Amino acid sequence: MIAVSRHVAIIAPPTPGHLNPLQALGVALGEYGYRVTVVHLAEVARFVTTPGIGFAGLDTAGSTTLSLDSYLATLADPTGFLGLTRMIRSTAAMTATLLDQAPEVLRRIGVDAVIADSAEPAGPLIAQRLGIPYVVSITGLPLLREPNIPPPFLGWRYRADRWGRVRNQVGYFVSDLLLRPITHVLDERRRAWGVGEDMAPSAPLSIAQCPESLDYPRSESVVYGGPWRTVESKMLDLPVDARPLVFCSLGTLQGGRRALFSTMAQACAAIGARAVIGHGGGLSAAEVAALPGDPLVRAFWPQQAVLRHCSAAVLHGGFNSVIDALSAGVPIIALPIAFEQPGTAARLVRIGAGRTLSPRGLTVERLARALKDVMQDPRYRIAARGLAAQIDTAGGVVQAAARVDAALSAPA
Repeated sequence: MIAVSRHVAIIAPPTPGHLNPLQALGVALGEYGYRVTVVHLAEVARFVTTPGIGFAGLDTAGSTTLSLDSYLATLADPTGFLGLTRMIRSTAAMTATLLDQAPEVLRRIGVDAVIADSAEPAGPLIAQRLGIPYVVSITGLPLLREPNIPPPFLGWRYRADRWGRVRNQVGYFVSDLLLRPITHVLDERRRAWGVGEDMAPSAPLSIAQCPESLDYPRSESVVYGGPWRTVESKMLDLPVDARPLVFCSLGTLQGGRRALFSTMAQACAAIGARAVIGHGGGLSAAEVAALPGDPLVRAFWPQQAVLRHCSAAVLHGGFNSVIDALSAGVPIIALPIAFEQPGTAARLVRIGAGRTLSPRGLTVERLARALKDVMQDPRYRIAARGLAAQIDTAGGVVQAAARVDAALSAPA
């Protein structure tokens, strides 16, 4: 490979679910001679742990309104109208901070290209402000709007007919109203910078770690693929147990939902299985000790490795956990809580690789019946293994890095 000595900034939401796959992509880009730096609030440095990936913090010394911990706490409680509007306002403030401060940081550290995650709209606008190329990374469910695709925060099934398009149009109208704080921030900066949406160059590449079969059919140009991961080096030491294992996770943001983990553990025990719970640091030692059903519990498991030992997974629909489970050919019970999780759950049902239940008022009996169904009916595992086969041939992070390099190296 020929080194190109380009310096690329990652602009993304400050959560491990987005930053971890992007760091894996950054490592793969290093093979092409790129230097990769994550740019965000100084506190976000704690999530940038991959060797070879740099970090540059924003100068928020004079700010009293933004802190990473308060923002993550808002993301962890996005349900209900008040929770949703609070989360949107906080996200708008985060986007505004990036727009105000990141351009100067990128100039100072000598960045000449941007990887802009689709879940943080500041990235493309920052690249346009600086006049440098950018590509769009899609670490979660593809969010590009199309008439036949329902809004991702709704668990609507795919309908490519007139009724489906009308339904989706209404959904997007409501979505636009709710997201006005973010839209206002973007429009204000466009006017101030003289960068109109009609004048801005489109990204030469929108690349996703989503397998194509998992998404609804699209007409827009998205390059699909497989999970962006580094090779796990951790050894997995599981106790010998005749019971089937069920991986249970609510991601890093929702890991404090003790009652839901208790329901999962009891449901597994009710069907003769054993829960393997990863709570992301959300539970105290006392809460872990009080969980029923004899579960195996850690804050973090080597997720790819543990899923290879599991017969099913109970997940909140977070995208990284879903594609890791599908990569292992494991069927899923999805309990969508927020963000694009309902849309991901609906797609799982569509391909036959899982079922979806509401986490609200979920009973042990209902979850146990659903788990028994996906573990005993071979159609769920056959569908999950079909996705695993597609993921195996998609090229993963290596193929994604090659495509990003080609896009950034192409003549302007």
